[in-house]
Amino acid sequence: QVQLVESGGGLVTAGGSLRLSCAASRRIFSSYAMGWFRQPPGKEREFVAANSWSGGTTLYADSVKGRFTISRDNAKNTVYLQMNSLKPEDTAVYYCAAGGTTAKVRGNDYDYWGQGTQVTVSS
Repeated sequence: QVQLVESGGGLVTAGGSLRLSCAASRRIFSSYAMGWFRQPPGKEREFVAANSWSGGTTLYADSVKGRFTISRDNAKNTVYLQMNSLKPEDTAVYYCAAGGTTAKVRGNDYDYWGQGTQVTVSS
């Protein structure tokens, strides 16, 4: 079983930055692809970014390209989401997920999920 714990969320004004972290409970982390998803208030969960197990392949939603960066530190069993130039529409609960080896955009393709961390961007 892989347990994931997100941190780094908070309240920020538009144009600001946050870095989310997702720590995994097991060293097997280095074998998994990792993804970030978000669920805005009153909306369905949506894909944000994903990273293959090696870190060699990354995917981004069009809405965050050029502003968000996913990265991973396998030695620390941690994946990060650096979020710059934040907008009010980025307000959501952010979740990290782990599963398989390839970067994926569908949430159903991931096996493990964290509890989420709230990001609120004020205008």
